[in-house]
Amino acid sequence: MKLNSKLKSAFVQPFSCIALSTIAAIGLSPSVLAVSLHSPQQYTQRQVEKLAQFSDQGPSERSQILQQANALYNQGDMKGAEENLRKLIKQFPKDAFGHFQLGNVLFRQKKSEEAISAYREAIRLQSKYALAYNAIGMVYASENRWQEAITEYQKALEINPNYAEAMTNFALAMWQTNKQDEAISYLEKALNIFKEQNRKEKVNQVQKILEEIKKTDDPSIS
Repeated sequence: MKLNSKLKSAFVQPFSCIALSTIAAIGLSPSVLAVSLHSPQQYTQRQVEKLAQFSDQGPSERSQILQQANALYNQGDMKGAEENLRKLIKQFPKDAFGHFQLGNVLFRQKKSEEAISAYREAIRLQSKYALAYNAIGMVYASENRWQEAITEYQKALEINPNYAEAMTNFALAMWQTNKQDEAISYLEKALNIFKEQNRKEKVNQVQKILEEIKKTDDPSIS
């Protein structure tokens, strides 16, 4: 059983967690996906800093390059943002966050394999990078490579069992592979985590997804 387009636009897609900024990672997504890059409602600033495992305590030049990349992204200049991030990586080759953000920009340009390579490099430099594993999963999901996506989401959840975005993405990938009961179970877990975090927008989104899934599973429900 496949999710309808409404559900796909709600959560499967990349990132509910990656914004190009010097403090955060709040979600780039390809045009086929619905999550906005500029929506920091996903986390409080403190939570974003923790999940991104990033601290703006490096050289000021590094911060400036990241800010420039962010500004270019906001202007819709993906190539410019990419150039700035490659400049950052050239100067700071061990900067995991820089590689991660480069992956986001490449993904935004639908350069899937290059994006995955950038995320893999971020993970090589910082092995517990749950956001990067989730991002790779979303690249695979955007190409309907569900089993590969599931594997990456599982890795993210092994690192952070309370990573509700990855849990939601995992659940929807499970649904796409006809594991309905598991999908609903994980969505309910994610819903509870979002409630505990007082993230009302995410609570509403997951509740709507659950409603749509139940309608899809049982057409008699109206």
